[in-house]
Amino acid sequence: PSLRTAAMAAGPPPLEPNRLPVFSEEGFGEKFLRKTRENPLVPLGCLCTVGVLTYGLISFKRGNTRRSQQMMRARVLAQGFTFVALLGGMVVTAMKSRK
Repeated sequence: PSLRTAAMAAGPPPLEPNRLPVFSEEGFGEKFLRKTRENPLVPLGCLCTVGVLTYGLISFKRGNTRRSQQMMRARVLAQGFTFVALLGGMVVTAMKSRK
């Protein structure tokens, strides 16, 4: 018999446990901090959006409709900023993974 046939009959080589990669479980807090470090503009945009929305709702409740309308327009701008920051982070991450 050939050497190849003998090797195939022996079966695959045994896996060595020390060579397998070990992955640790990442909790919510660790993942949030990692993502915030990777793209800090997204959480900042979210905080701005929530702040402007809250102030706009308070203004609406107090009857200041002009200020409420201004805050709702500002909220749209803050959401747009957050969306652009999210897309920008995705592009940067994709470019890093190609290198």
